[in-house]
Amino acid sequence: MVERVTRRQFLRSTGAAVASVALGDRLVDWASAQEAPVTVGAVYPLTGALARIGAAIRNAIELAVDMVNNPYPDLNLPLARTAGLPRLGGRRLRVVWGDTRGDPATGRAEADRLIEREGAVALIGSYQSAVTATASLAAEARGIPFLNPESSSPRLTERGFKWFFRTGPHDITFTRIMFDMVEDLKRRGARISRVAILAEDSEFGATAAGVAKGFAQSRGYTVTAMELYTSPPSSLTAELLRIRASNPDFVIGANYLVDAVLITRTLKEMRWFPQGFMVHAGFTTVPDYLNTVGRDGYYFLARAPWALGIARRKPLVARVNELYRRKHGADMDEVAARAFTGMLTLADAINRAGSTAPAAIQKALRETNIPGAQLIMPWQGIQFDDKGQNRYATGVMVQILDGEYKVVWPFDVAEAELVWPAPPWERR
Repeated sequence: MVERVTRRQFLRSTGAAVASVALGDRLVDWASAQEAPVTVGAVYPLTGALARIGAAIRNAIELAVDMVNNPYPDLNLPLARTAGLPRLGGRRLRVVWGDTRGDPATGRAEADRLIEREGAVALIGSYQSAVTATASLAAEARGIPFLNPESSSPRLTERGFKWFFRTGPHDITFTRIMFDMVEDLKRRGARISRVAILAEDSEFGATAAGVAKGFAQSRGYTVTAMELYTSPPSSLTAELLRIRASNPDFVIGANYLVDAVLITRTLKEMRWFPQGFMVHAGFTTVPDYLNTVGRDGYYFLARAPWALGIARRKPLVARVNELYRRKHGADMDEVAARAFTGMLTLADAINRAGSTAPAAIQKALRETNIPGAQLIMPWQGIQFDDKGQNRYATGVMVQILDGEYKVVWPFDVAEAELVWPAPPWERR
């Protein structure tokens, strides 16, 4: 006997089936979301004049991501000993890239794209302070955490932003290091009282120049010249001739890589070099500088938050550098080391948040407390103050000697003797 089904029973049964299917679809979607990688956007110069620097940063960030996603049980680094993000069920980390081309407007547009179209839950970037300023503005407007490992303009953490965090030192810290080294030299008998400044004129260089001038004046040095130019420059002969005519004991430079090469070649053509030439950024950012200028780059001094020589006191540095070298055929430089550390810091915060919600990641960043033993940097640790600045970020002074960047100050941790004054060109 065939049982008759009423219209009401049919609708009830089919409605339940549809509901079951819908529920099943939602469960599948939820499960897929739990397994999907966590997306972080990286905003850097991948083409243009700074493409080689962008490539080194990309290599470092991808090494950090590999250490998060795969177990490295012998490395005492955040998340290295596990696979994936443990507090998010082992989900993997994925980086999507935005190319700033070294341009602030493009940097902001790429930040917007990574947030809106790629679903980035946080951003990292952007090397140049001027680009970091605009890209982080996009993140701030949308309530997305932005972690900056490399930009050094002090103004970046003076904007009252709630979503911006910087792991590395800024130019006030770096410039203090330079003048502290000079004070130590004076205590050793060096006669130093006059300084000139040469800087590119964007957010990075102009701010660094102003900080250097302020330190010089507060410590009783005469500022003999202050020259600003637009990078990349076609020539710096006029600026350097004016600096030479002002007769400084040392020069402080804030310059990008292409500028550094031109400065070196111009100084050699002029057959002039001050007692010391101390620099920010471009002279030490990638091996390309020494590969291009060779021995002509010797004796420049640079502030650095990191140097490979730190490995003598910190074996973790050598082990990470060896992994980097195996993958990319070159040693890490200080910018790569900062980017690597920044990526691990952001991943650590995402994991501790246990969520991909931006507000949860922001809260975890504010609560960051990574000890120095878990860093390749020569820092006491990473903790952010209420402005988003790592309060422990500091650095050392390195000098290019015998084709390598050697730590020469502080004197108690130096791996080589500081050469001051630098020898003239005819004695090199």
